[in-house]
Amino acid sequence: RLTSQGLRRLRCSVEFLCRPLKQPTWKIQYQSVLRFTTSLPDFIAEIQRDSDAGSVMSPAGCSHVNGFKVDNWKQNLRVIYQCFVWSGSVETRKRKAKSCVCHLCGAHLNRLHSCLHCVFFGCFSKKHIHDHAKNKRHNLAIDLLYGGIYCFVCQDYIYDKDMEQIAKEEQRKAWKLQGRSPPSLMHNVVQLRLGLINLGNTCFMNCIVQALTHTPLLRDFFLSDRHKCEMQSSSCLVCEMSQLFQEFYSGHRSPHIPFRLLHLVWTHARHLAGYEQQDAHEFLIAALDVLHRHCKDDNGKKANNPNHCSCIIDQIFTGGLQSDVTCQVCHGVSTTIDPFWDISLDLPGSSTPFWPLSPGSDGSVVNGDGHPSGATTLTDCLRRFTRPEHLGSSAKIKCSGCHSYQESTKQLTMKRLPIVACFHLKRFEHSAKLRRKITTYVSFPLELDMTPFMASSKESRMNGQYQQPVDSLNNENKYSLFAVVNHQGTLESGHYTTFIRQHKDQWFKCDDAIITKASIKDVLDSEGSTHKRTQ
Repeated sequence: RLTSQGLRRLRCSVEFLCRPLKQPTWKIQYQSVLRFTTSLPDFIAEIQRDSDAGSVMSPAGCSHVNGFKVDNWKQNLRVIYQCFVWSGSVETRKRKAKSCVCHLCGAHLNRLHSCLHCVFFGCFSKKHIHDHAKNKRHNLAIDLLYGGIYCFVCQDYIYDKDMEQIAKEEQRKAWKLQGRSPPSLMHNVVQLRLGLINLGNTCFMNCIVQALTHTPLLRDFFLSDRHKCEMQSSSCLVCEMSQLFQEFYSGHRSPHIPFRLLHLVWTHARHLAGYEQQDAHEFLIAALDVLHRHCKDDNGKKANNPNHCSCIIDQIFTGGLQSDVTCQVCHGVSTTIDPFWDISLDLPGSSTPFWPLSPGSDGSVVNGDGHPSGATTLTDCLRRFTRPEHLGSSAKIKCSGCHSYQESTKQLTMKRLPIVACFHLKRFEHSAKLRRKITTYVSFPLELDMTPFMASSKESRMNGQYQQPVDSLNNENKYSLFAVVNHQGTLESGHYTTFIRQHKDQWFKCDDAIITKASIKDVLDSEGSTHKRTQ
């Protein structure tokens, strides 16, 4: 049975093309409305699981609303919808922002509900509104985000024809006050684009925020209200990101001013504080680190160990990098696997030697004969990243087989790929002699197959069985480009922009507050400093 609240969530999720995250092994796809209908049973089951206990409401409806329908109940309900749910005017939105906090913990998120019998706001996630209902015997409360009516006796969101009519009327009034017409499905799908105000050299933050807010699984997580904050202060970056996602997908057209996000970034990542130019890649790693620390895993424990964490950040962005160190004497191999959030790739033209690579006759990767004359490819960079490297006599490692220090080779491969893979091109070079930006053009594809760079592929090559890995047949290692971060300018002075793919063939250029349409050619011709890809 799909309740009125469930229907409201369903409509919202269809408009935003959301799909709940079921397990870490999900592969990201851009669902169309037709494809969404295939996941309807799973979505209904998810809505039902959101209820903290089994529903005991009778099929005929909830009889407990009769206790509320006395005196001026219609006028009282209209006031609540006008002031605290739909908030059509500027004044009511300001009032809602100031007044809608939990009367017990002071939080403004955690699915706030308002008691319909008295003036009380409480968290639904932390059950503060449940405690109030139990102590005061007030059976009904209204969800301040969706407008649904919850009955604590029935333990479910309820449908009442009269209440639903009032909700619709007040929502239409709010739309008129905002100069909006009732949104249609396809209209909203196209218009989900919001610019970000530059607060003074904050383009490095804006471009990464655009990429994160358009990451499908991250979007689904925040829009389904899955974060359960346990921090006592208002410094939780996950809570701020949750509010940011709500703003991004609210249908508002005005550019967003991310001042609270900037403040929290400065608070938790001191090296990014100030109005000097910063590096977008550094912000990405810092943001993922803070979000990771502020999340909790499925067992309710803080995610302090990145190797054993099930928080949403690790589910989406964490992969496993395998390092094989081979002794040149006994050929013994020492293997370690480390987690990673991104892959940083050297470019030709840097002080680090770079050779083009080509596949040998047996499928193995071998060095080319000369230096590259100009442009290179992302695949070349990945081949270099995963080729064997001789560590030299000055970096001998103690071999567990020889029990002595020996020369060795080291090779990096991908043991486990993340759902979203981030590739960072190391364009900024800092050394004792020089500081410069490497402007070498790097071409990159719309679709990328990571199978040749997997640890399993290396083992297949060693065994002479590299013709067609099983992984490649299952398309598990193939990625689709959905975001490209670019830096224009020099090392001392520059500006960041982002290309975002919102649908399969629709690209947009995000330049702070300005969002414009872009072609695939614009994207592929761009310089590129960070690429985000989904499986």
